[in-house]
Formats: sequence, structure tokens, C-alpha cells
Amino acid sequence: MKGYGQFCPIAKASEVLGERWTHLVIRELMEGSQSFNALRKGLPLMSPSLLSKRLKSLERAGVLARVDDQRTVRYCLTDAGEELKPILVQLGVWGQRWARSDMSRDDLDPSLLMWDIHRNMKLDAFTEPRTVLLFEFSDYISKLRRWWLIVKDGEVDVCLRDPGFEVQLIVQTDVKTLTEVWMGDVSLHRALDGDRIILRGNTKLAQSIGHWLGCNKFAHVESARPPPATSGSAPFEQPA
Repeated sequence: MKGYGQFCPIAKASEVLGERWTHLVIRELMEGSQSFNALRKGLPLMSPSLLSKRLKSLERAGVLARVDDQRTVRYCLTDAGEELKPILVQLGVWGQRWARSDMSRDDLDPSLLMWDIHRNMKLDAFTEPRTVLLFEFSDYISKLRRWWLIVKDGEVDVCLRDPGFEVQLIVQTDVKTLTEVWMGDVSLHRALDGDRIILRGNTKLAQSIGHWLGCNKFAHVESARPPPATSGSAPFEQPA
């Protein structure tokens, strides 16, 4: 972006951070994504070319460092990038309080939702060598309808294709409902009681879903406006 032509520190910081997607790239780095592919999974609607461009801009600005160890390339926050963490967290708090999503279809993103869930799940609830969870979204008829989460060796993998393992728990819902629960707009208990979320399979896992599923880190922030109305959703394909 072009400079503002001002010496003001806010203007100079905005020249570095004010371009579209930049804050979200830093958000993904804050969450631990280091490879290009991992960053893409957290930013599924961002084109690879634009992501590459933003990474180069942030590297020039000294916000991140590109680490090439011959076999892989990693992107890591520098001291300057680390100093942005509390600023972006407070930006998220402000957004949750004052600019909360109305959960319109333009805001709903099953890819980001499942990626965010997988990296925040509480793994102490899973005691078996391998646990497979299947999330089915009734409002999608595309390949994004089914998501498998595989919990093994203290890690969670996300799959869009059937991994071929026995599924211990099936979670049937729609993207809007699960997003509302994840963001704290609707309680999990209310969604279960209203059959907006249906659980089938392992009783222990079903009973402990409130623990292991968790919620978004900003879900506790109270909105400064009335909560959005809830309604059902018809099946739809992922926008082009």
C-alpha cells in the first residue's frame, strides 16, 4: 500500500499492517502455523499468490522471518511480530464486542471453523490410542459436508476424505449452529436440547463434548449489541 506521508507512528504502523489479510496472516502465525500449507488451511479464501505476497511484505517489514532448513520452509514471528500479539488479541476482543458477526452465509466458513476447532481441542478427554470424530454439516452438499478429526499421539489431524478408520462419534449439525456455539452466541446445551446438534456414537465422548470441544478464545467476550437471530439454513455449495 502507498504511504500516508505522515511521521505519525500510527500512520507508519498502518503502512505495514493495513493491507487486506495482513492481520489474519499474523493471526495464523500467532496460532502456531509455520508452513505455507498450514497458513493456507487457516486462510482458505486467500489465494496462494496473495499469501506469498503478504509474507514477503511482512518479512521486509521485519515482522516475520523466513527460515529455510533445506527440506522445509518455516515462517516465524520476530520480536517485532511477537510484540503484536497483545495488540491483535485486543483487536479480537473489540471485534467480538462491537463488530460481532451476524453469522450470515458470507461470514460462515467451515474450513476455518474446523481448523480452529482442531487446534483448540482439549485432548485430555481422549484416552484411546486413536479416536475418530466425524462432523456432518446438513447445510452443505459439497465436499465440505463431512470432516474427520483424528486424535492420535497427542495431536489432531483434519481430513476431508474418509480416513478408513472406525468413527467413535458423529456430530450432525449445520455450519451456522456450530459456529454460533464455537463463538459463544448459543450455548452447547441449548443447541443439543433443540436438536440443532445431534450426537451419535460413543456415550462417553458425547457426554464430554462440552469439555473437549471447547470454544473460540473470544467466546467469553460479551456482545455490546443484541445476539443475532437464529434460523435454519438450506443446503448450499461453497461459494466460488
